[in-house]
Amino acid sequence: MNIWTGLLIIGLLIIIGILFSKVYLLKKSAKEINIAFAEKIKHDTNTLIQISSHDTDMRALAASINMQLKVFNNSRQKYEHGDLELKEAITNISHDLRTPLTAIYGYLNLLRDEECSKTARVYLSSIENRTKAMKQLTEELFQYTLTAADTEDMIIETVNLNAVLENIISSYYSVLKQKNIIPKITIPDKKTEGKGNENALSRVLGNIINNAVKYSDGDLNITLTQDREFFFSNHASGLTEIQIERLFDRFYTVNSARKSTGLGLSISKILMEKMGGTISADYENEILTICISVPG
Repeated sequence: MNIWTGLLIIGLLIIIGILFSKVYLLKKSAKEINIAFAEKIKHDTNTLIQISSHDTDMRALAASINMQLKVFNNSRQKYEHGDLELKEAITNISHDLRTPLTAIYGYLNLLRDEECSKTARVYLSSIENRTKAMKQLTEELFQYTLTAADTEDMIIETVNLNAVLENIISSYYSVLKQKNIIPKITIPDKKTEGKGNENALSRVLGNIINNAVKYSDGDLNITLTQDREFFFSNHASGLTEIQIERLFDRFYTVNSARKSTGLGLSISKILMEKMGGTISADYENEILTICISVPG
């Protein structure tokens, strides 16, 4: 009886050993698939997932994932090709429009010095305003395509965030004054530094102030914290959560900003991502808050 018990125990140990070995090999294969899948998604490559296991089910799983990867890569290539064509088309169109618009605006300036009736002055002013708007929209389109298509590494350096914010507020003072907006500004006395590109960050802050001019009900609070975060908040009645979620989508505008292409915040998002920072929007109690976080 003792012999049979010993043999049974040995048999059970062998089975357990085989099961442990099987589980180990399955976990190893799953880990290989997981690592390889993440690598294929991150990088644009046509290579397939390879695993060391000879298990039929795990190899079938790898084969199935490889088929989906092929579909994904084909879709990504079509999207990138279409997106590139769109950017090139926008660049060409905006470039072609800038020259005649500049000429039109020049002739309008000449007409302003000519004698004409009061009614003609009204018409001339209306044409001039619409021409200004078209020039602005064309410039936004051109700048967006340049920013989105720029593949060169951005120069990242230590930036004095206090100084950048103060300079931007000063440059937009007249714009805010025209809209009767007196911003409440909170800046730390201690110099706050972050990692970024000064020109790019200035452009982001400028775009956000422009956004505040469009949506504000007459107020604007600007705060810089020692944690390298900028907060721009203002009352903006009539917006919805869906509109806020889409603020950073390219070409998206809300009804109150029809003179905009909706590219300002899209450009800001691209620039912040290139600097390794973040930008987000929140809407609560009819107060729109845009937050920028600069890496340290």
